[in-house]
Amino acid sequence: MELLGRRDLWWRRLIVAIPYLWLFVFFALPFLIILKISLADPIMARPPFSETVSADNFIFLLNDKLYAITYLRSIVLAAAATVLCLLLGFPMAYGIARSTPAVRSFLLLLIVLPFWISFLLRVYAWMGLLNNYGVVNNLLIWLGVIDQPLQIMYTDFAIFLGLTYSYLPFMILPLYATLERMDLDLVDAALDLGASRTAAFWDITWPLARPGVVAGCLLVFIPAMGEYVIPYLLGGPEAMMIGRVLFDEFYFNRDWPLASAVAIMLLVILVVPIVFLQRNQAREAESAA
Repeated sequence: MELLGRRDLWWRRLIVAIPYLWLFVFFALPFLIILKISLADPIMARPPFSETVSADNFIFLLNDKLYAITYLRSIVLAAAATVLCLLLGFPMAYGIARSTPAVRSFLLLLIVLPFWISFLLRVYAWMGLLNNYGVVNNLLIWLGVIDQPLQIMYTDFAIFLGLTYSYLPFMILPLYATLERMDLDLVDAALDLGASRTAAFWDITWPLARPGVVAGCLLVFIPAMGEYVIPYLLGGPEAMMIGRVLFDEFYFNRDWPLASAVAIMLLVILVVPIVFLQRNQAREAESAA
């Protein structure tokens, strides 16, 4: 019996260790490699960096206004797309969660359906919609709203639309998962006690849906910050977001240390709000308990 107990203990430890091993191999180890490269100096060799250790690349990033503007621009566009996804996704997720099972399955299928189509093709479709002789401009001219085509392509507005469209399902699905489990009797009880629908929403629905809101915002904001394809195709060559800067530094400038430093700074910018939100949720859970 003691031998069987030891075997069970070792198997449990092995099962628990597998996820940690996975995280170390595919997250911690690549991060350490990138961190090491970011502290090197660029040279014309293979690999294109030296074995020296210095913080010159990070100092250069902090002193160069171009990178600061690029980071800020990426944050603004990603945050704006996240807010719009939340404004559009919340009522859609609420409607899906409150529909009948048959209708719910059909609506969820419509939400997931775009994932069956290549991401690149979907972005190219927006190019056909937004260019000077695309569907949007032709429709506005036909309606008499404008006389000449509007410059929609290669603008921040086009990037904003592309980000919102591409990542809207990532907002709807976690919101739906949270709202579908919500007990409607709580809302009915609040209404019976004299609360208005607005008060019932802010006092009951919104607090219960907050975990889904946080998850959806993170799932949209994080990939939108590092997006490369959408700014490149819809924003044009002048649309500099941090994903585009990373690509250019790695493949055109061949400055691997500086590109690694850009990636490390991006990771820091993304990790800080995640840690803050996790601590805030833990405090709310403790206060609720």
